[in-house]
Amino acid sequence: MVDVAIENGHALVTIDNPPVNPLSVSVRQGLMDAVRRVNEGKCETAAIVCAGRTFVAGGDISEFAGPPPLPHLPDVLDAIEASPTPFIAVMHGTVLGGGLELALACAWRIADEKTRFGLPEVNLGLIPGAGGTQRLPRVIGLERAARMAANGNPVNTKTFEEFGGLDLVFSGDPTQALAAFRAALPARPVNTSDRSVENADLTALKAEIAKSAKGADAPMIALETTALAATLPFAEGSKIERQTHLELRASAQSRALRRLFFASRSVTRPDRLKAFTPAAINHVVIVGGGLMGAGITAASLAAGHRVTILERDTESAEAGRGRVEAIIAKDLESGRITESKAEARRASLSAGANYAAAFDADIAIEAVFEDPDVKRAVFAELAAVMSEDALIATNTSYLDPNLISEGLPGPGRFLGLHFFSPANIMKLVEVVGTSATADQTMATAFAFARGLGKIPVETGVCDGFIGNRILSAYRRQADYMIADGASPYEVDKAMRALGMPMGPYELQDRTGLQISWANRKRQLAAGTWPGRYVDIADRLCEIGRQGRGSPMKKGWYDHTGGAGQPDPEIETMVAAWRSEHSTGGQSFTSDEITMRIMAAIVNEANLILEEGIATSDAAVDIVWTEGYGFPKHLGGPMFWAEETGIERMREAFAAIEAQSPGSWKAAKIFQG
Repeated sequence: MVDVAIENGHALVTIDNPPVNPLSVSVRQGLMDAVRRVNEGKCETAAIVCAGRTFVAGGDISEFAGPPPLPHLPDVLDAIEASPTPFIAVMHGTVLGGGLELALACAWRIADEKTRFGLPEVNLGLIPGAGGTQRLPRVIGLERAARMAANGNPVNTKTFEEFGGLDLVFSGDPTQALAAFRAALPARPVNTSDRSVENADLTALKAEIAKSAKGADAPMIALETTALAATLPFAEGSKIERQTHLELRASAQSRALRRLFFASRSVTRPDRLKAFTPAAINHVVIVGGGLMGAGITAASLAAGHRVTILERDTESAEAGRGRVEAIIAKDLESGRITESKAEARRASLSAGANYAAAFDADIAIEAVFEDPDVKRAVFAELAAVMSEDALIATNTSYLDPNLISEGLPGPGRFLGLHFFSPANIMKLVEVVGTSATADQTMATAFAFARGLGKIPVETGVCDGFIGNRILSAYRRQADYMIADGASPYEVDKAMRALGMPMGPYELQDRTGLQISWANRKRQLAAGTWPGRYVDIADRLCEIGRQGRGSPMKKGWYDHTGGAGQPDPEIETMVAAWRSEHSTGGQSFTSDEITMRIMAAIVNEANLILEEGIATSDAAVDIVWTEGYGFPKHLGGPMFWAEETGIERMREAFAAIEAQSPGSWKAAKIFQG
């Protein structure tokens, strides 16, 4: 995994540990051997390069579950820094975590202009463990280093160069860039660990990180550990860093985040589909240019596809194009893309009302009204002009793709691709096969979604699939507590305290109460609503209180002043409903609210697993962390339930059964 070649007094140390060159034990040993060899050879310089598409992108996470095997990374990096032969890090791709720590231990750092640099350990509930928090501030300054360590976000080459982290930026052949750098080799700088750090006021940054962490421990620990660089010698600060890193490896938050890390890779590549080669996707058709359709279009353009928006008339098509161009303009304004990329995306976009434009499309996705007849008509129009090898997908949130595609030619090509709004930002895509969907179709759909930068999760067919079916149980239990005595604002506060970005009633106000109202009416008409029915939200919808985007600018909260405020009118309406239905009188602590809602969520998730709708606990957790804002540091509902303990969960489920008799079907884990 580590090759050393010496020529004309210079060494080239090549790491080749695909796919992302992690610093596994074999690589660490190879680097330690390389230090010995270049010094025995009395080399003038030694350059570290990496094979493949990236420099070292981090440590080997699979080793984090147990004691770290020798040699330890801090010892390897200390040997590189102290080597009589100075090392040059020649970087490309991503330089993350241990990769950046490796680069910081080198005497010089040169990088391709498209490289990205970061310390993302906090995303795994960890902090750097090989001197990252202590070397980085000695190179780029305390405040910048503390920010990078605490938020885990990478920076680009231009920014890292401006920070003082690079000695050369190159474009093109790294071999030529290295040769030119060696030809004009500057004097060897002071070892990074021997440099001093100027102190800085981190008060504002601490407040920022405390707010954004939302209950995660690692970000603030990373910040405080980095701050030690200004007051302690490197040896002392790095010792504290290492000990803290090892302690965090055993924490529940880190175990949760590492589980999600591996789960997000396993669920996106189902084993049975690995035997199939995905078809190439060039031309994408999106039917419907509303907010969802525009988001899917923007994501497809960003992935390099040619995209056509189809609408019912030319005016609607142009409106859809306008929404997509607004997304492109926003990305350009924020600096996420360059003017040339923005122009390329605009050039790849067309819009119209003639379905004949879909004749050469490789995939078409309808994103029209949640009406089975409308969606079926769209499918029929697409099937009439597209090749039977092309994929046709529905973006439905609840409806059965079998019914939408029933009787149409080429049944193996139809499926559901449920994107989450805003689709250009949200990562989750539920991939829903029909009873006839071919595995080849599924393999292509998964590859297409991954190519968009999404996290695809397979789900079977049921009302709401994985995510929205669980969401329905979540909302039902919340409504039951409102009916029996809790305030909607108490429920929201309890769920925010758990770590959710917003409570169920805040979420309804943001997405629009009419969406779940329509779904409830559909289920009532079909006779599929489970158990007790609380129609308080229906009454809000009937009087126009349909959320912050409605003409009234009211829902559960009053948004007329901008930010939503609790509304006394809601308390009056809820009190009247309780009086009418002879309910109320109960009180719930914040913990009881949380436990009862989580019992409903976990019960529904287990039913989904029993029915084969989801393939694993991990799939459920990925759906709810990526699509519904469940705190990642809690690992998802299923991991949270494991950590909470089965007895507490059974007690909470018994409580919701007693609260609403006949309203819950108990999963096997809660029976008996």
